[in-house]
Amino acid sequence: MLARVCSAAVNGIEAFPVEVEVNDGYGDSKIVIVGLPDAAVRESIDRVSTALQNSGFKFTFGKTTINLAPADVKKEGPSFDLPIAVGILAASEQIETDQLDNFVMVGELALTGAIRSVKGILSIAIQARDAGKAGILVPAENAAEAAVVNGLLVIPVRNLREAASFLGGELKISPTKVDIAQIFDQPMDEEYDFADVKGQESVKRALEIAAAGGHNVLLIGPPGTGKSMLAKRLATILPPLTLQEALDTTKVHSIVGLLKPGQALVTRRPFRAPHHTASDAGLLGGNINPTPGEISLAHHGVLFLDELPEFKRSVLETMRQPLEEGHVTISRAAGTMTFPAEFMLVAAMNPTPDGKMPHESKSSPREIQNYLGRISGPLLDRIDLHIEVPQVKFREITGERTGEASAQIRDRVVAARERQQKRFSAKPSISCNARMGSRELKTYCAIDADTLELLKFAMSDLKLSARAYDRILKVARTIADLAGSEHIASEHVSEAIQYRTLDRQLWT
Repeated sequence: MLARVCSAAVNGIEAFPVEVEVNDGYGDSKIVIVGLPDAAVRESIDRVSTALQNSGFKFTFGKTTINLAPADVKKEGPSFDLPIAVGILAASEQIETDQLDNFVMVGELALTGAIRSVKGILSIAIQARDAGKAGILVPAENAAEAAVVNGLLVIPVRNLREAASFLGGELKISPTKVDIAQIFDQPMDEEYDFADVKGQESVKRALEIAAAGGHNVLLIGPPGTGKSMLAKRLATILPPLTLQEALDTTKVHSIVGLLKPGQALVTRRPFRAPHHTASDAGLLGGNINPTPGEISLAHHGVLFLDELPEFKRSVLETMRQPLEEGHVTISRAAGTMTFPAEFMLVAAMNPTPDGKMPHESKSSPREIQNYLGRISGPLLDRIDLHIEVPQVKFREITGERTGEASAQIRDRVVAARERQQKRFSAKPSISCNARMGSRELKTYCAIDADTLELLKFAMSDLKLSARAYDRILKVARTIADLAGSEHIASEHVSEAIQYRTLDRQLWT
């Protein structure tokens, strides 16, 4: 007898349908899996046969052929255990059901018959809904994640016997439901807060501008000035994730397997801080079967690169495309995959090899030049704000005065972002000022003649590139938004220019 079971697999961050066909025939006892299965899928036969026996079912003794269609796409992982087991039960007539076409099934089987969680459930649930399926059978630990998809019955199953009884109509299982509004309304217990940072008011101002416009930041200062401390607190002043942003972020984290059991959504902006020994594949994603890297895990959040010059130059140069386009494309022999990578880059570095400012350093000018030259000019041009982080004064360290809380700064940032969302309402692909293109620059960043002359002088005196010119206008637009101004004034451009001068002063 032939049985067909609906399943799905993930390719990149999107899911595609997989039909599991099981034919229970006569002849010598043999099981064959076809359809480009990887090692984990081929090993499923041992898991499935043992799970069936330990769940009280009989395992087929004739020739059984299992086909995973489409046959020209490689199938990976243990998520096909459950649909293969259900297909064997249906083909051997151990269960009678008319629900196989209505539900998508995924899950890994333990030898006891228990169903374990799998990766990429959110993408699979979205695919099942878009394909018009009534529901999805998922491991109980993944049920909350799948339940954020509206219009889909999410049936949590804990073991194979439970899944078979539900499909056969012997057992009723209540669909899992989640209250998305309640998930987002949970209080944000911030581990870090800008109120903990004493002094560094100018740096805090620059980080507020960066958060308001989604701009990339480079922090330059000696060790112990609080660069890492400030960077870790940047995520606390970013606007809360929207539902669509949360779904996009959760997709990536689910595929990598970073969601906690029972977690429905990623509701806080991610903060990723890879070590400077990270490889190209670790940062951008890749390997033989490409998976998202650190820049994709930082999607809609912050990617913090501490000790920037210590990263391999080849690794840093590969970030140029994602910084411009908001996604990363990885090409392999098996195909090409695109992962989202719309993040804020926050980098930190010492000004010299020995960590001191240039006028205090014992390093020679050539050594300083070589150290700073590890970061290419094109990469620096893609970083909007270059901020000097000075030593904190003694009276600020010992003083009673605390800094402004993250919640207060975040209110101003949110107000500025709301102005930008209203401005770009006709172009939803532009989420903030940092994502403006050349057309938007002409439309929304117009300046008067006096301000243009000021900018012309700065470009000539500092020898800034054309890309730096665009960055200055974007930052000035954000400063104007924070001030509640519809027009960019000379003081907004002046402040934006000062955030481009630091790297030129040090490099020369």
